[in-house]
Amino acid sequence: MMLIALALALLFATTNTGASQIGTCFGMRADNLQPLPAVVAQYNRHNIERMRIYGPNPSLSQALSGSGIELMLGVLNQDLQHIASSQSNANSWVQDNIGAYPNVHFRYVAVGNEIRPNFNNGAAQYAPYVLPAMQNLQKAINQMGYGGRIKVSTAMEMGIAINTSPPSAGQFDPSISNYINPIVSFMRDNGSPLLLNCYPYFAYAYSSTIDLSFALFTSTGTVVHDGQYAYQNLFDAMVDSIYSALEKAGCPSVAIVVSESGWPTMGDKGTSIDNAKTYNNNLIQNVKKGTPKRPGAYLETYIFDMYNEDLKTPEREKHWGLFTANGDLKYPVNFN
Repeated sequence: MMLIALALALLFATTNTGASQIGTCFGMRADNLQPLPAVVAQYNRHNIERMRIYGPNPSLSQALSGSGIELMLGVLNQDLQHIASSQSNANSWVQDNIGAYPNVHFRYVAVGNEIRPNFNNGAAQYAPYVLPAMQNLQKAINQMGYGGRIKVSTAMEMGIAINTSPPSAGQFDPSISNYINPIVSFMRDNGSPLLLNCYPYFAYAYSSTIDLSFALFTSTGTVVHDGQYAYQNLFDAMVDSIYSALEKAGCPSVAIVVSESGWPTMGDKGTSIDNAKTYNNNLIQNVKKGTPKRPGAYLETYIFDMYNEDLKTPEREKHWGLFTANGDLKYPVNFN
């Protein structure tokens, strides 16, 4: 068994050598999506090597089999209580959604999305179940022999932190310390990254003081001076504020994976094809170099969204896609 495990680990390491750090999120709240095999083919055609989905989809897992695409598999918020309630339930979830697809390259399990106890987004009710579900799923993954290559985490948004400007002042919100600190300690102890949904677009849209160029990576010089660090774009400043929070929480070794970032093409302030093109292409190039606090560390990032999701509201939420429903790029994107 040890030799088999070693061979699998070596195979996994070999297949990921030189892999792109850019993926896209594949949201499915739409009634006009292409057939799933066509979606997978489009990922491969454009050299998009990583995909994030928000809940298990057996048909998609079948389509991904043998594709080489690495998957961030979400656990639906509404399933967390069931998984947290018993190890047996977690074992079944892992067997049904991971073990049943041996030819799919699972990379992360994202246990819930944007859950925190003080967030008025309808998800606060699931906060008590996040950590127990993570623990049960990690144990199940370890028992099945996947612990070395599939990391368990949860996707968070910027509201987990306060005092994010300047970035060095960032800290986790003390009012939810009983929630957030054990979760990031779990990440530290298990070698898992913090999955961060990071949107300069929203910071810009909800502010009257943030310059558009700072949000689009087009500032011509330093905008924020923070001790030894200089920030020319808002994205780096936001990510580094969470790194500062991790340091203050005693978890400096926890890496960040940007599980969502993007720019909508219409529907609200600052939305346009040109702005989305500028943001996403600059994002792809920017994450290659890391951030001022973590220079040289390629920041794994998932662009939101692969396609428009026409069943979402408000209007702005329908227009994040890089591609139209029929598979055409809205604007040129260099995924490499």
